[in-house]
Amino acid sequence: MAGPVRPHGTPPRRGQRVTPHGGAYQFPGSPVSHLDLRVSNEDRNQVIEHVSVAYSEGRLTKEEFDDRLHRAATARVHGDLVPIMTDLYGMYPPLRQPPPFAAPPPYDAPARDSGDRVGAGAAHLLPFLGLMIVGPLVLMATAGRTSPYIRKHAVEALNFQLTVLGASIVLAITIVGMVVVPFVWLGAYVLSAVAGVSAMTEGQFRYPLTVRLVK
Repeated sequence: MAGPVRPHGTPPRRGQRVTPHGGAYQFPGSPVSHLDLRVSNEDRNQVIEHVSVAYSEGRLTKEEFDDRLHRAATARVHGDLVPIMTDLYGMYPPLRQPPPFAAPPPYDAPARDSGDRVGAGAAHLLPFLGLMIVGPLVLMATAGRTSPYIRKHAVEALNFQLTVLGASIVLAITIVGMVVVPFVWLGAYVLSAVAGVSAMTEGQFRYPLTVRLVK
């Protein structure tokens, strides 16, 4: 039987009353309401439930509560139920807005321990001791197995040193290239120092003009 009481969770339309549980009670001015239709026990129980909630919130006195319970329990048509709800839920309540989307908090990477930072920095600084290829390669194969941070920097340093070595061999073929080689090595030492400091301070430095053969 069609009636003013709508199921819980149905979005209210203009001319409906919002109940405490998110349902909507049909206002008599709505074109789909028929105040002379007979009510069911479910209709009466729903109104009694809403009146009980209003009483528990202190919106009704004990006398008003008892009176409305009696009127709801003895209601015959929907026109008997509507006045019980009129001053509780308003004529045109605003639609409930969904809560704004809450973005998840930014992920904070765990702080590196001193061993990881020193190992990562050493991968870039060992070429100063003449261990251009061997130094980063050994760190990648040993400490890099247990520390992703050390492995990342060892791989980056190894790729850079391989690029410098390959460029030096190619440039040495020509006379002009032989003049350029010392400047290439000087730049390589400067970049290695910068990368070492960056690794020990958890920076994001990456070597420029590097062929990354090792992954």
